[in-house]
Parts: sequence; structure tokens; C-alpha cells
Amino acid sequence: MCAYPDEGRVANHLGKVTSVRPPAVVEVDIMVRSMGPISEVDMTYSMDCYFRQSWVDRRLAFQGNKETLALSISMLARIWKPDTYFYNGKQSYLHTITTPNKFVRLYQDGRVLYSSRLTIKAGCPMNLEDFPMDIQRCPLKFGSFGYTVGDVVYRWNKARQVAIAEDMKLSQFDLIATPSANQTDQLKSGEYSMLLVSFHLQRHMGNFLIQVYGPCVLLVVLSWVSFWLNREATADRVSLGITTVLTMTFLGLEARTDLPKVSYPTALDFFVFLSFGFIFATIIQFAVVHYFTKYGSGECYFTYDVSSESSSEDEAWRDCRRQDRRRTAGSFVRHT
Repeated sequence: MCAYPDEGRVANHLGKVTSVRPPAVVEVDIMVRSMGPISEVDMTYSMDCYFRQSWVDRRLAFQGNKETLALSISMLARIWKPDTYFYNGKQSYLHTITTPNKFVRLYQDGRVLYSSRLTIKAGCPMNLEDFPMDIQRCPLKFGSFGYTVGDVVYRWNKARQVAIAEDMKLSQFDLIATPSANQTDQLKSGEYSMLLVSFHLQRHMGNFLIQVYGPCVLLVVLSWVSFWLNREATADRVSLGITTVLTMTFLGLEARTDLPKVSYPTALDFFVFLSFGFIFATIIQFAVVHYFTKYGSGECYFTYDVSSESSSEDEAWRDCRRQDRRRTAGSFVRHT
């Protein structure tokens, strides 16, 4: 049987092929059963859906007691059907277990309903500047591979465009919106009718609060313990500072394991870097305090028992200050 849009084409006296009938209108709707995985590294997403297409072919109109006829899928090879393909598709396939998951129904007015179950893997350009508090917009764009707008026009089904299964759940995202639109793209071979749907995905924060944000806050608080350690306990303060710095470095690298190597910092990177700065500042604070409290800078090291009953605290302090001034004066004379 001849292809539907080609049947209305005739050749004029110049040999130019023209179309004398309006383009075939293909109505489309999608029922999404599940989504995932969604990969930030590959910037792709997958979904399992029922992809339904409907068009009118007057040559297939019939009369009878039944309003619809369920046709065998072998009839698809004998009738015209749109050559729909996904522009941003990466790797998609039709389910074939236990039989090919598709059916064809024919209505009395010649309307054909063609439904198939597909798993679609499509590209999703992601902007990760607000990660992990981001909202990603993953598009799905499809249309005719060979027919221009003069032959085939795609439209969304007015009754249902993009439906989401009630029991669908995502592990890391919430599907908050599915806006759809019609558009026409100008290519070298002509204008093509296309349909576009965008899946707006909002990321969950719970996993990152447990694995990144919580441990980072606890490490910063742990580094502040060194403020209560005696400044003479050099080994304890240095070991605590180095341990927290190394642990913070490990957390920062681990947080970027599932992310692509993008050239810009994310919101998570800023938080990790700020936490690292707080921890590093505790080590710098100890180094500054240790440097300015050495001999000659006013620090007193008592060489006798200040708890002795023979000397009071005031006398011990004055004696310490006199020793320090003599030491400072002697150092000044040697340098001059």
C-alpha cells in the first residue's frame, strides 16, 4: 500500500512534485511509567514510557458493528506510519518480552492508534552551579526523520499530553513539572515539525546532608577543640589540626566522585572550601599564638613552685616580669 503523504503528490508539466492534499496530522501523547537512572557524569536520563501516536488515513475507514478493530502488529508493515525519531536520543529500544510491546487499533473513520512501550535514554544538558540545590530541565525532542511540514505535522493530543504514573518515584529527584510545546525547526532539507517536552527535576538534599554537610560541620567544630588545649601542647594541637585537614580533603574529593569534571565550582564546592578554610585557620591561629608567646615576648615560665606559702602570686608575677625585662634588655645590647 502506498505511503499516505506520498499518495497526494502529483507531477506538473515541468516535472516538479507538488502536494495537493494537506499534511497528515499526527497526535502524540506519552505515559511515563518510570524514570532513571539520571547520570550527572554522562548528562543523560532514562525513562520507561508508553509512546502513543494517532493519525487519520481515510483509506482505512470501514463500516460495521464494531467501533474499533484491534489489528495485528504485522499490519504495521502494510500501512503508512510516521517515521518518528528522537532528536536527542542516545540509546532507546522497544520492549520485546514476551512479545513486542506494541499494538494497533483502527477506528471506523480511518483513525489509527499506534502505541508502543519504549525505554528512552536521552541527553540532558545540566547546569551544576547550584548543585546539590539545583533544578535540572531534561528535554525530550522528537519529530519526523524524513517528512517536512508539507507532509507531516506533529501535535500534542489535546486530551492528554504527558501523563505521569501515580506510583512513580525517583530516588534522588522530584518531578515538579512537565511543560510541552510544538515547534518547527529549519534544517538544510526543509522545515520539520517537532514536539518538545521538558522534565523539571528537583534534587533531594537528604543524602548530601548526611554524607557531606553534616560531617563537614562536625569537623569544623572538632577543629575548634584545639582552642581549649594548652598552648604548650604542641604535638596535640598539630596532630588534631592535620587530622581534620586531611579528613576534610577526603570529604571534598569524595563529594565530587559522581560529578563530571566541570570547569566551574558548584555550591557544594564553595561549602567544602569554606569548611576547609575554617579548619586551616585553626592551625594558623596556633602557629601565630605559639610564635608570639615565646621567650622575650612576655610569656613567663615559672621555675619554682608558685603554690608555696613563702611567696604570693603577685610577687611571683613581678619577679617573672623583671626577669623578662632583663632578658629583653640583654638581647637588645647584644644586637646593638
